[in-house]
Amino acid sequence: MAKPFDLAVRSRRAITPEGERPATVVVHEGVIAAVLPYDAEVHAARTVECGRDALLPGLVDSHVHVNEPGRTEWEGFSTATAAAAAGGITTLIDMPLNCLPPTTTVAALGTKRASAEGRCHVDVGFWGGLVPDNLADLAPLHAAGVFGFKCFLADSGVPEFSHVSPAEMARGVAELSPLDALTIVHAEDELALRRSPGARGRDYRGFLASRPPEVETIAIQHVLDTARRTGARLHVLHLSAANALGAIAAARAAGDRVTVETCPHYLALRAEAVPEGATQFKCCPPIREDANRDALWRALAGGVIDCVVSDHSPCTPELKRPDLGDFGLAWGGISSLQVSLPVVWTEARRRGHGLSDVVDWMAAGPARVAGLPGKGALAAGYDADLVRFAAEETFTVQPAILHHRNPVTPYAERALCGVVKTTWLNGEEIDPTGPARGRLLRRAEPHRQDSLPQSTHDVLNSR
Repeated sequence: MAKPFDLAVRSRRAITPEGERPATVVVHEGVIAAVLPYDAEVHAARTVECGRDALLPGLVDSHVHVNEPGRTEWEGFSTATAAAAAGGITTLIDMPLNCLPPTTTVAALGTKRASAEGRCHVDVGFWGGLVPDNLADLAPLHAAGVFGFKCFLADSGVPEFSHVSPAEMARGVAELSPLDALTIVHAEDELALRRSPGARGRDYRGFLASRPPEVETIAIQHVLDTARRTGARLHVLHLSAANALGAIAAARAAGDRVTVETCPHYLALRAEAVPEGATQFKCCPPIREDANRDALWRALAGGVIDCVVSDHSPCTPELKRPDLGDFGLAWGGISSLQVSLPVVWTEARRRGHGLSDVVDWMAAGPARVAGLPGKGALAAGYDADLVRFAAEETFTVQPAILHHRNPVTPYAERALCGVVKTTWLNGEEIDPTGPARGRLLRRAEPHRQDSLPQSTHDVLNSR
């Protein structure tokens, strides 16, 4: 008699690459062995019946600032990954800045890996950094397994991670192009920022005026020009300004290798509703007006925007300057790892989208952009990262329930739809307060397109 599967999960709302359908997902040694009909007879060591709850693949968040080592009072691997697991995110990729040292050398990457080792509740990969003085470090970092390279076209907010000029970005991309490495860009233009009015005071409109849409559109044009000249892969981070969508769509239609993400806060929040002094809403680029938000949703539905990721960027509460409520002085960043899925789902369902759309935007899409074969789908050969999601259940966000280190959030007291009931990583249920079983991932080398998806078991950093 054949050995039983390790786990079988039955759901009448399984979100597969073919769409939503009743199915039984069976797991063997951390990998999805098959996606079977709902009523298939299976022998498993454990069977879970989801009842009316949906079954999703684990989400992938490719834009997370963990800040460890060096600024662990802001966030850390244990707390960030606990929040991710509680929110149905089973894979995240950590940004190379706000930590000390920044991930701009192989030695710094080693320091970061050592900090993360044994402390991650989900699987974690790492971006490298592209700064003005580390061109010689790019190829070694690529060989060490980073997923790509982040640069800023404007002040990053921390002195140890310098921004690059458009010419310096182009030189870095020229170094990376022969490696077919991905360059990811914080696309705000430094010169355009300097021409804009300064941001001071409690009125959000003043902060919004300090970062007008052209700050983004000028920088994005630099990205598109570089992609056109080099043929390299470039990715626009946290798109806020809908004005840039036409140029992005035209570049992609011309064959340029450009992808783009947006974030839950740009899809769910609107400038008109930001209260006076509510600096928990500050981020860069900023949350814009309602009409801009509608245009982002249209682009997401039309495929111009590839994915939705959190840009989880926490800090200590005092750096948000609640004492003054001054948008010019407060740290810019929104913490949303744990609530990203219900935030997006709440707004998506209101606009007529289904769970299959959300899974494409928040699981399959980020996995494609970052290069994570074996992640982001309920399909045979993929890692058994699963989420039981009560899609019709509602809750109110209370900061006390959040696992990230400093539970400051613009979503406090906001009613959301969709509750994560259970998250599995490689077939094992995650307890955010229990043992940390996540793995440290390395970028996968190209693999045969006619083979089954490669499991990240083959690309992880051995522990």
